[in-house]
Amino acid sequence: MTTVIFVHGTGIREREYNETFEIIEQKIHAQRPDIKVAPCLWGELGAKFNDNRASVPLEDATLALSQGEENADIVLWGQLYRDPLYELWLLSLKPIEAGNPFGEEPGDVLQSRVASLTPASQLQAKLQEAGIAEVFEPAREDVIHSEPYHQALLTVSESDLSEYYAPIARAIVAQAMFISEQQEKFPLILTDAQLRDKVVELLTLALGEAELGLGGWLLKPVVELALPMGTNYVRGNRLELTDKISPMPGDILLYQTRGEKIRAFIQQQIEEAEPPVVLIAHSLGGIACVDLLVQQQLSQVELLVTVGSQAPFLYEINALYSLEYGQLLPEHFPQWLNIYDLRDFLSYVGNRIFPERVQDVVVDSKQPFPRSHGAYWTNAKTWEAIISRLP
Repeated sequence: MTTVIFVHGTGIREREYNETFEIIEQKIHAQRPDIKVAPCLWGELGAKFNDNRASVPLEDATLALSQGEENADIVLWGQLYRDPLYELWLLSLKPIEAGNPFGEEPGDVLQSRVASLTPASQLQAKLQEAGIAEVFEPAREDVIHSEPYHQALLTVSESDLSEYYAPIARAIVAQAMFISEQQEKFPLILTDAQLRDKVVELLTLALGEAELGLGGWLLKPVVELALPMGTNYVRGNRLELTDKISPMPGDILLYQTRGEKIRAFIQQQIEEAEPPVVLIAHSLGGIACVDLLVQQQLSQVELLVTVGSQAPFLYEINALYSLEYGQLLPEHFPQWLNIYDLRDFLSYVGNRIFPERVQDVVVDSKQPFPRSHGAYWTNAKTWEAIISRLP
């Protein structure tokens, strides 16, 4: 029986690993129920604070963010992931037109539709599939009680009422995603852009017969405006931010200096698995597997699949632990499938670095970076490439 072992990347711990492992297991068993999918959670060996964060200063912190995406929709979602109310802030900047003193204001009509919406069966099913059904109502309440939402309602006119449905739908969905992450839940919608957009489409249609996509007034501001995270926020939340981001660079630094324990753990999982073995390795996990398979002749491993990984890049700059630049992959190294995304700036190609030893496959998650780095598992092309190669 073939065994597929999933080796995670940097910054991942048990909760996140289990969420991803479940997706991978479902995707494989949907087409190959005969295959055993086995875990390889090395994160417990990863970086951690050994002295209660004594090294972290509470002041003098800065954070620089930049945005260079060319696609307006991806730029927009990059902003919404940081601030779900981003579009509503933009709408609130529109000029306020004189209303009808004798009739109902368009903003009142819009508010009534948003507040009274009950998801029909198709939308409710899609919310369940996306994993945000439980947080949909809290997300809507957060949006309709927010200042930018109420300011945006003041700018609604009868002629452009339909332009507001899609931005409000996106705000609610983005807020639901934000709530999920705050609760340390990782539903499919966080990485599946097509599922995300389908939920927005159904919610937009439920609010009214609106034009889908970006309104003409919003398109230019969305591309040009940016809302970088301020230094004062970073300074005031340094410990919280350090806890959130330190596992990622920490794991990389730890691996580069003391990676033998991580490689030994991966090797143990391989030796305990029923052959033939396929390794599916993400990010830093791919680097560790390449290093291990260069150093050790593990004949039971028939295929290595690296996903969003940096091993070719490290080799080219002569920073790969196991192999100096100019040395060839050993003959015992298994077949190598490498999956990358042009929007994932932490993914690299291998065929030009290791000619005829690596098969590169490109996918497109339609997600902005860095979310694109974790979006491979819900991408159909990822699984088309992997399933076709499984022994």
